Amino acid sequence: MCHDLHSSAPARGLEAGFTYLGVMILVAILALATSATLTLSSIVQRREAEQRLLEVGSAYRRAIASYLNSTPAGVRSYPASLTDLLKDPRYPGVRRHLRQLYPDPITGKTDWVLVPAPGGGIMGVHSLSDARPIKVSGFEAENQLFEGKSRYSEWVFAVLPSPAGIAPRPIRGTNALAPGPTPIPPQLPGVSLPQR
Repeated sequence: MCHDLHSSAPARGLEAGFTYLGVMILVAILALATSATLTLSSIVQRREAEQRLLEVGSAYRRAIASYLNSTPAGVRSYPASLTDLLKDPRYPGVRRHLRQLYPDPITGKTDWVLVPAPGGGIMGVHSLSDARPIKVSGFEAENQLFEGKSRYSEWVFAVLPSPAGIAPRPIRGTNALAPGPTPIPPQLPGVSLPQR
């Protein structure tokens, strides 16, 4: 009987060791699964914020174009501030080009970088974020200039100036409005983007 007790003690210790090892492996697997789920969730959130940036930036671009194209008799002008898009100061009644000032979906703040127009005012906006975008190709025609850009701050949503008397119109393959058959400029005039 004594001999049986001695032989079962190492067996119990061995079983306890295997149980402990099994629990450690299970904990490691659960930690990896949780980490992968959090990473996937983070990527999904960034993709949603990126898509929202494209929508909000395009809304600002359309509002600036609307402001520019609805100039009362006289010289066409860009808005002096983003709040001019909410209530156009050139008209006695309320005339809106944008419902509200939207925050930058990437930073979560209303810290847009304003792109100055050559003759004064604001011709566009872009994000302050230097984070790398997930999307680098496959943009719609109005955002094709974003192809291959490596920072969100390089996604400039702008309305290019046009010669006096010629209303800007959308040109396929640009992110702005330009007059007639003018060639597409390689960069926006007067816009200096962050250098990396």
